[in-house]
Amino acid sequence: LCAWQLVVWASALPPFLLPPPAAVGRRLVEASPLLLQHGKITLLEILLGLAGGVLIGALSALAMSLLPPLQPWLLPLLVLGQTIPVFALAPLLVLWFGYGLASKVAMAILIIYFPVTAALFDGLRRTRPVWLDLAATMNGSRWRTLWHIRLPAALPAFASGLRIATA
Repeated sequence: LCAWQLVVWASALPPFLLPPPAAVGRRLVEASPLLLQHGKITLLEILLGLAGGVLIGALSALAMSLLPPLQPWLLPLLVLGQTIPVFALAPLLVLWFGYGLASKVAMAILIIYFPVTAALFDGLRRTRPVWLDLAATMNGSRWRTLWHIRLPAALPAFASGLRIATA
């Protein structure tokens, strides 16, 4: 703050270009009700997008893991979806969903979907084979193996993907 104030004094720029810290602080206090109102909406958009992206991403990773014939169909779509910048899709999302909450949540879902799906699918694929062999030896069903072995083994990869997605 001191350096900022020194730059304001030294540069003698007009306040509309470089306002002093005290003016910015006053304006933050004056506009706090409006900022809080819009902050709540932004937080809702973030949380809905995060929940939707994680849910759809996890379901996609599970589907590719449990149903190998889906991999040749979903993996190219997953990679293709990452080649298109999501901000290039923003005008289309606004046309399709309107300017309200839905288009912003859809954008957040698109951003979060890929890292979550890729990380969880990779974690599910990289489950140690000896653990899977042990489950097969003990007549573990596909669902029990998934629930008790593959998902817990994939949690570190999933957490890594979630950390990347939320950034």
